[in-house]
Amino acid sequence: MPPTATTAFLILDVAGTACALARTCVSEVLPLPRLHRQSATAGMLAGFLNLGGAAVPVIDLARLLGLSEAAADPDDVDRHLVLDAARSTAFLVDRAEALLVVPDSEIQPADETRSLNGCVIAGFERGHGRVDVLSLARLLTREERVRLDALTRAAAERLSGLDAATSP
Repeated sequence: MPPTATTAFLILDVAGTACALARTCVSEVLPLPRLHRQSATAGMLAGFLNLGGAAVPVIDLARLLGLSEAAADPDDVDRHLVLDAARSTAFLVDRAEALLVVPDSEIQPADETRSLNGCVIAGFERGHGRVDVLSLARLLTREERVRLDALTRAAAERLSGLDAATSP
């Protein structure tokens, strides 16, 4: 009998809602560090992570998905950052819970017209509920991505200015 095809997912708790990302979309999970915030950051942008001298925008996934109106508590050390595979964007979640391998036969495609920008691409049952599989590529609209890129460039310039000022 041939082996069953499977997909590995990182299970996330986002404001009490179970979501999943394909393991191949994630480079690592980090504990929540102190983020660099700008006065112009609001809404979905929680701040910037200094990742080895690179400014990485941090998106509050609960606010982006409309699951929470309140901004994340920056001092909540139990939260996690999920860094995308390109290490160019991080997503703030309540918890990265587990890595779960799901048989492909149990993964059901989603009606992409029922989520903003078609970001929910599939789902599967876990315990007593459904887990929505998110597409990182579809989480942000084109316009949001353009604005985020501009803010990231500005944050990178400030970060490089700080590095230059502290160099001997």
